[in-house]
Amino acid sequence: MPVSSELPGLIARLDRLVYHHGGSCLPPDKPHAFVYFITVHNGSDHAVDLLGRKWVVQQTDGERLVIEGDKIVGETPHLEPGESFSYNSYHVTGCNAQVVGSFHGTDDTGARIHVILPPFEMKIPDDAHAS
Repeated sequence: MPVSSELPGLIARLDRLVYHHGGSCLPPDKPHAFVYFITVHNGSDHAVDLLGRKWVVQQTDGERLVIEGDKIVGETPHLEPGESFSYNSYHVTGCNAQVVGSFHGTDDTGARIHVILPPFEMKIPDDAHAS
């Protein structure tokens, strides 16, 4: 299998993280929802196709979730140099967690590429534990 490498200029960033207490619409063991907004910006000299993602969610209760698959929110974005792709999604949990993510795909030369999203914390507000 060909090796994937980071493409200089291709960046991923967390734009915003919003906490929601889901109340009765979420399972009792995972009543905390985090909505995250992410942008992938292609500042490289190559067009890229983003084909999938991988997330590792390390929860403070010791559970580690690995979430990976094809597409990003049902899409395979094609980004020319200078273009960006933004989306939002969510994660539900019963405790605090740290998230590390990456997106993978190919560039216009056919090289396998990836971009790493810097780690971020999903921290449940102190007053939400009492809800």
